[in-house]
Amino acid sequence: MPGRTLINLMETSAERFADEVYLLEKPADQYVETTYRETREQVHRFAAGLLALGVRKGDRVSLISEGRNLWVIAELGIFYTGAINVPISVKINEPTELKFRLAHSGCRIVVVSGNQAHKVEAIKKDLPDLETIILLDGEAKDPDELEADRLLAMGDEWLAENREEFGAIWQSVGEDDPATISYTSGTTADPKGIILTHRNYTANVEQGAAMVPEIQPYWRSLIILPWDHSFGHTVGIYIMMFYGAKLAAVQPGKSARDYLRNVPDNIKEVRPHFMLSVPALASNFRKNVEKGIKQKGPRVEKLFRRALKNAYAYNGEGWNRGKGLRALRGPLHRLFDKLVFSKVREGFGDRLEFFIGGAAFLDVEMQRFFYAIGIPMHQGYGLSEAAPIISANGPAAHKFGTSGKIVPNLEVRIRDEDGQELPVGKKGEIVVRGENVMAGYWRNEEATAKAIRDGWLYTGDLGHMDSDGFLSVLGRVKSLLISGTGEKYSPEGIEEALVSGSPFIEQVMLHNDHDPYTVALFVPNRESLRDWLREEGLDCASEEGQEAAIGVFQAEIDSFRGGGSRDGLFEKEWLPAAFAILGEGFTEENHLLNSSLKMVRRKVRDFYQNRLDHLFTPEGKDPLNQRNRRIISRLDE
Repeated sequence: MPGRTLINLMETSAERFADEVYLLEKPADQYVETTYRETREQVHRFAAGLLALGVRKGDRVSLISEGRNLWVIAELGIFYTGAINVPISVKINEPTELKFRLAHSGCRIVVVSGNQAHKVEAIKKDLPDLETIILLDGEAKDPDELEADRLLAMGDEWLAENREEFGAIWQSVGEDDPATISYTSGTTADPKGIILTHRNYTANVEQGAAMVPEIQPYWRSLIILPWDHSFGHTVGIYIMMFYGAKLAAVQPGKSARDYLRNVPDNIKEVRPHFMLSVPALASNFRKNVEKGIKQKGPRVEKLFRRALKNAYAYNGEGWNRGKGLRALRGPLHRLFDKLVFSKVREGFGDRLEFFIGGAAFLDVEMQRFFYAIGIPMHQGYGLSEAAPIISANGPAAHKFGTSGKIVPNLEVRIRDEDGQELPVGKKGEIVVRGENVMAGYWRNEEATAKAIRDGWLYTGDLGHMDSDGFLSVLGRVKSLLISGTGEKYSPEGIEEALVSGSPFIEQVMLHNDHDPYTVALFVPNRESLRDWLREEGLDCASEEGQEAAIGVFQAEIDSFRGGGSRDGLFEKEWLPAAFAILGEGFTEENHLLNSSLKMVRRKVRDFYQNRLDHLFTPEGKDPLNQRNRRIISRLDE
């Protein structure tokens, strides 16, 4: 890649794909297209406007906005000045969390959308480094605010006088210069700022693009993930740019609820060829599919279940699809696909080839489901400190239950607690070394030295390699269950299987901290549980109804035990021996989920310490205890 900076990636793509559409957004009733040439022109104008404001190389400029054309234009505009973008999630709502990120990075300028502007305006007096707020929407009210249109006009004026200087400025940006400082999710009081250089990104773009060579310039992708999300950022924005493909934004609306409501319609309008997903999205997609099937009546639902069963048998583990005796199921699978699954795919725009999944463990059964309906969800693995892609399954090579093969030009080792390399099949910490590994943490030498040792990034994730070169990621080392004898086990596979395999379980967290047995905290899907009780002629106020509802959760656990439908998937000693049903879910608002929708285990444990302690008493170990009954009795509230 010439120059090996994101700036040169933009310049190269603007030359190669000048009149091809790059960006699509829906400001009103329909999607509007912007070409690569037009995108570059807007980027130059935005960058020149920043230069007119006095932005210089090494300055930090923050970007806080929903996904849209101006997100890409603003970020690249920041890069062209030699400044560093500090992208911040729109889900950061606590003033102290936002203030920490802006103050710690020393941002001089914040570029912010209309929906997010009030957050910055509320804390700007406490940010001495902050000089200007650039508003992507609305009118400036204070002297330190500037509308985006005015910034672009300033850019035109500056370019008219300084076109040659502008070229010299952006060409002076080197591959080892920082491009972004992205803050960790805030699972601690002191998030760390991940410094990714231009070469970190372009190396990972090259690595990631090699895993999905199927992408063509005419392909479209609708990016549902937040655009500051490392996965969506690299794969959604820059790998699409690398291929000259098209990137569409979800119509944002005025709230997060509007955004979610717009997703199904936008999928049908954009008709994407591939999409990015995370387990939370995958689970929602599946539940919506199954809800739609159920609404069509018992005959359709029965046909769908039969089609799924046949597809599971035909597809095997993905890599052995239709091989051996499975080939005999091929004709029936193709018939079911035409009659049933093709109708399901219409809800995804009817030309979706596959999903690429990331961010956390995706249950094997969930992978089988999407593979069966003809839209494989190829699981990958990465973390922001690696820009983020480390491994991925893809159409050409995939195996259920794994996170795929290692991307090219990246070394991966599995090491024990003493740093010794482990052989194939042995579990240990995943460590990586390559050009996509971060430069370090911003103003945090201690954390940098702990994470990067002798050039190797210690990911903090537990995993193992198999003999075919596929990586299996088992979960965070810090999240491991630890038995009373000191044995360790990752809970994430069991948790994901419980949630994805049951319509009655919305969320779950397993816990064992040197305890005699493992316990679980269940968040019920209140609507599904209420509907089921009514179908059974029961209600949550009666003792019989409460016992039946509690029995649903016990049955889900028992399905993994001897004789159960999912027997053998997990080691029995790590299945929960007791559980508490909770009245409130884990959310971003109560701080039990972070901005990436991942459970903050420490906070969940602290918040529900009393319920956890109760589960280790004789009364609490009985699933029909009064606390569980009380929660079920309130399902209708």
